[in-house]
Amino acid sequence: MNIISNASRQVILDTETTGMNQGSGAVYLGHRIIEIGCVEVINRRLTGRYFHQYINPGQAIDPEAIAVHGITDERVANEPRFHQIAQEFIDFISGAEIVAHNANFDVSFMDHEFSLLQPLGPKTSEICEILDSLDIAKFLHPGQKNNLDALCKRYGIDNSRRLYHGALLDAEILADVYLAMTGGQTKFNLSNDEVGQEAGGIQRFDPASLNLKVISASADELVMHEKRLDLVAKSGKCLWRG
Repeated sequence: MNIISNASRQVILDTETTGMNQGSGAVYLGHRIIEIGCVEVINRRLTGRYFHQYINPGQAIDPEAIAVHGITDERVANEPRFHQIAQEFIDFISGAEIVAHNANFDVSFMDHEFSLLQPLGPKTSEICEILDSLDIAKFLHPGQKNNLDALCKRYGIDNSRRLYHGALLDAEILADVYLAMTGGQTKFNLSNDEVGQEAGGIQRFDPASLNLKVISASADELVMHEKRLDLVAKSGKCLWRG
């Protein structure tokens, strides 16, 4: 399995729905999307662009679902219907690779909503590539819990705000989890206090101004590092080995 995507633009996506049945079967029971949350990633960096919308499903939300995401009938009563926001949503995701956790669930609901549009909307796979981050998690951590909370704990990602499931918050958290699973840190913010600015926007440290402690990896850590590189190599070229 190639866990490193070649897509330059990705949309990390999550949905909340009127029912919590697992898998696409929920669609066939007539459930609808009530919240969509997406964040944009380009070249493995969050851009700050996002799409977020609550939706009036035109039907009651199951109590079991409300207990999970906290979205009530009253909360969405005055929100737009899906067809009213569909084009803006399609424009945001078109041409991107969608990354979702248990993607079949979200994509099945999206396809169902698109099928109700007049004129008929597209299938998600016709306008986007689709990548399931749950498949990646199962590949990297077989036999372990791989839900979003478990992955946050495993990768040291703060999910303390996640009192309820929420599409935008979960998309933001999933972006951090996905980037950690597939390559680690993607942004490194440095203070300009001790950094010299050079032509072309390149910033370099003055070694004399820094008293950096060098910590060498232990023998056990080196073994673990090589095992990780072996795993990366199985899914494609390992850049760290040349």
